[in-house]
Amino acid sequence: MSNKKKQKLRNLDPHYQREKERYEHPLPSREYILQILQQQGIPTAEHALQKILSITKKEEALFNRRLTAMIREGQIFRNRKGDICVMEKLNLIKGKIQGHADEFGFLIPDDGSPDLYLSAKEMHKALHGDRVLVREIGLDRRGRREAVIVEVLESTNTQLVGRLHIDHGILFVEAENKRISQDILIAQEHSLKAKAGQVVMVEIIQQPSKQTQPIGKIIEILGDYTAPGMEIEIALRKHDLPHVFSPELERLSAKFPKNVLKKELAGRKDICHLPLVTIDGETARDFDDAVFCEKEDKGYRLYVAIADVSHYVKPHDVIDEEALNRGNSVYFPRRVIPMLPEVLSNELCSLNPDKKRLCMVCEIQFEANGDILDYSFYPAVMCSHARLTYTKVAAMLANPKGAEAKEHAKLLPHLQLIYKLFKALLKARKKRGAIDFETIETQMFFNEHGKIEKIEPVQRTEAHRLIEECMLAANVCAADFLQKHGQTTLYRIHEDPTPEKVVALRNFLKEFGIQLGGKTKPSAKDYAQTLLKICDRPDAQLLQTVMLRSLKQAVYSPDITGHFGLAYESYTHFTSPIRRYPDLLVHRAIKAVLAGEIYQPGDWQELGKHCSMTERRADDATRDVESWLKCFYMQDKIGECFDGVISSVTGFGLFVALDNVYVEGLVHISELPSDYFHFDATKHSLLGERSGKQYRLGDRLRVKLVRVDLETSKIDFVLADPDKKPLRSKVTASSKSKKAR
Repeated sequence: MSNKKKQKLRNLDPHYQREKERYEHPLPSREYILQILQQQGIPTAEHALQKILSITKKEEALFNRRLTAMIREGQIFRNRKGDICVMEKLNLIKGKIQGHADEFGFLIPDDGSPDLYLSAKEMHKALHGDRVLVREIGLDRRGRREAVIVEVLESTNTQLVGRLHIDHGILFVEAENKRISQDILIAQEHSLKAKAGQVVMVEIIQQPSKQTQPIGKIIEILGDYTAPGMEIEIALRKHDLPHVFSPELERLSAKFPKNVLKKELAGRKDICHLPLVTIDGETARDFDDAVFCEKEDKGYRLYVAIADVSHYVKPHDVIDEEALNRGNSVYFPRRVIPMLPEVLSNELCSLNPDKKRLCMVCEIQFEANGDILDYSFYPAVMCSHARLTYTKVAAMLANPKGAEAKEHAKLLPHLQLIYKLFKALLKARKKRGAIDFETIETQMFFNEHGKIEKIEPVQRTEAHRLIEECMLAANVCAADFLQKHGQTTLYRIHEDPTPEKVVALRNFLKEFGIQLGGKTKPSAKDYAQTLLKICDRPDAQLLQTVMLRSLKQAVYSPDITGHFGLAYESYTHFTSPIRRYPDLLVHRAIKAVLAGEIYQPGDWQELGKHCSMTERRADDATRDVESWLKCFYMQDKIGECFDGVISSVTGFGLFVALDNVYVEGLVHISELPSDYFHFDATKHSLLGERSGKQYRLGDRLRVKLVRVDLETSKIDFVLADPDKKPLRSKVTASSKSKKAR
């Protein structure tokens, strides 16, 4: 075909101009390829498609790459003959596999339709996390939609962490991620001479298929399973947490100065004279926020100074790309995986005492009642006048004549003023109707050998809440500022609970004679008022737990849908750019507005999804580590009895949280007194068919520890006295508080 005729054909492509702008040698667009295939009406051989689209010899390799990409993304599919088919005509479903420890799995469809069951036989073809095409084949014996895997579009597991086993001379690795139930075969020459039981990193060199198991080679030996810190090394690799900075990034980091340079002060307001202080936990090393408050007329003026990370981390440089990849810092017991290199996170950006530091300031004027009158944002240079801790500030406020107060006598009046503002903000919070759940956080204490000596609850002081309210105020101002100026950003959104969750919660509360306000759609204030009514009841923890579980998870998004829990119409994260990437984006957006520009880092929706994912990834990893450490702590206590409370009820048993130990384990349903127990999800209970014995969320039990499994991080209990009824707090008129009335 002549070039003229070929060009005429390409011009029929509705997206040809777009392809021409993107590529030096433009090919037919994906949309046009799909259009041509649709017109053919039958599966089409690749050579025939090339002829139709006038693909030249020089273009064949590029064209084949485009088809491969379209196959990977599920737009087209090659059948057994190698012909190309349009996916939509094959009734195939594209999605991601979610494996289960018991070898079966589910397909999570991309289109949001209900999940499809994949049998253990089908799961031999792929691994957890792989992207696949499936064909629905009907319903399984439990009435679930069932499917078979037609094609693996993308194998996402290229490396994994696990333990090496040797059985009759055959080497295989069992993945730490129990959703990957297939063992990875290892050839002797690819073992690095690792020993049985050691934790290793494996590179998969052959993905599983219908006929074969996955095959891998060991690329790193991490060491003994119970070595101190190994639980963190495993979690980092199991959850694909980036934890090593590249040599290129290290070289770039080394170029940063030790202190702020004079030339960097241009265009910044000097607030070094203000007695700003940081207030953090005892073990904190990255200080990204400082506060100062002064009296003004009948109200207050609050300065919230935040580390100016955006001055040092430029869009799309090596440090920025790595920060985006990490999404946030991850805090494990005894170890932190920072989002930024240490020269920034702990030094140049950290608001260390008596050091000049660049910052972004949110200066807020409050009325006496805590309402915001006005605010402003500006870049500044500051100097922290003290590194204070929550414990120390709480002591200073509680006893103004004590040793801590005397040590910081000059700062005490300023802290007392912030405390007055805090009290006003609390009243405003109550008026607004924000939800305030009382949850228990714990801290582990270790000996010199890395073994847990004790687990204790973290005491949440007035100082914690004081800083929290100051940060909330600054975050609200940041959201309002960007929204008013039409600058897109990532908001922290917390959507309303679903109607189904609300109905289930209302039905549960009705069992206790409690009514949730708001008729068909409760507000945060309705939740808050209900929490106030139940706060002095003996079963308050149970009721609060169920209320908390009815709520959605907060995420990052450019959509302004509000924050249900905090009762804000718009809210964002501005105050922690050292450890959260969304905050860094917000800083850049604010600076752009101040400069009369528009900040556009890319697809805001995708950025929101990514940052939400990295947050969940960090939570999952830290939960794994804490679970393993608690198992390690409990392994020498087998046979001992403990008192606890039922923290969760499932169809297979009861999870019990131990008093004063803060460890959770399972009483399997088979360990309950001989009976057929039926699970009631609405009432969060297991009810005996014959005996009528009921085990309900919040009931107290005495249990005996019978098994600790370090490999699965599972703790098993049995009832210490199976014949004894679970203790249930009864609410009487005398036990009700005035608030409850």
